[in-house]
Amino acid sequence: MKHPVVVVGVLTAIVIGIVVVTQLQPPRLTASTLDRASEVQKKLDQEASTKVEPAQKVAQAQAKPAEAAKPQETKPAEAAKPAEPAKPQEAKPAEAAKPQEAPKAEGGNVFKVKFECSNGTFVVECHRDWAPLGVARFEQLLKEGFYNEGRFFRVVPGFVVQFGLSGDPAINTKWRAERIKDDPVKQTNAAGTITFATSGPNTRTTQLFINLADNKRLDGMGFTPFGKVVEGMEVVKAINPEYRETPDQGMIQAQGNAYLKQAFPKMDYIKSAAIVP
Repeated sequence: MKHPVVVVGVLTAIVIGIVVVTQLQPPRLTASTLDRASEVQKKLDQEASTKVEPAQKVAQAQAKPAEAAKPQETKPAEAAKPAEPAKPQEAKPAEAAKPQEAPKAEGGNVFKVKFECSNGTFVVECHRDWAPLGVARFEQLLKEGFYNEGRFFRVVPGFVVQFGLSGDPAINTKWRAERIKDDPVKQTNAAGTITFATSGPNTRTTQLFINLADNKRLDGMGFTPFGKVVEGMEVVKAINPEYRETPDQGMIQAQGNAYLKQAFPKMDYIKSAAIVP
């Protein structure tokens, strides 16, 4: 009886094992199974793409950088216009004197004056018809030797060289109130022309300036040229500009060359100025 029981037990175990193995094995991959799987996969892919596409658009919109501002030129600030040099003027005397007529001029219409200076020589040609009163006064001063040893006390490069105060205070005092009336402006203040400085209408006395450039704007201010440099303009342009407008005219009037030699030892000056044939 024992053997049949054993056989039955063994068969039972075999059946159970076959059932277990069958349950554990994956289902067979048939054509129909593959088709169904493919359809399911397509549906899943479509659903995934539908969800991803809007997300991608949002991401792309967020990732797009803001457009840079269009570059613009910055307009540079205009440079401050440099102040123009002050017009040539005489220091106003304490007491104003009544304008006087200049003495009658002598000689022909045109004459030349030679200036021998510390830095060289130049020649000025004077025209009576340009400014009769101015030429007569200039001639009068030359004959008295007024400009000898006189300093070029104001030098503004590109504008003017000014002179015409005596190195002797007593001579300055003599001429300070000897004013002459204005001449009408007939010539422009071109480079190289020589003109009387003034302190207002009808105030010409002894001070002169030579234009270093074309200063036409001075024409409308009543500055009347009476001559021009015809030789040695390079000497005029080379007059020492070191002290520019620093010298004080009042001090020159009062102390003359004593003041200028001490305070401005390198200042160029006129050794002699005289009419030449």
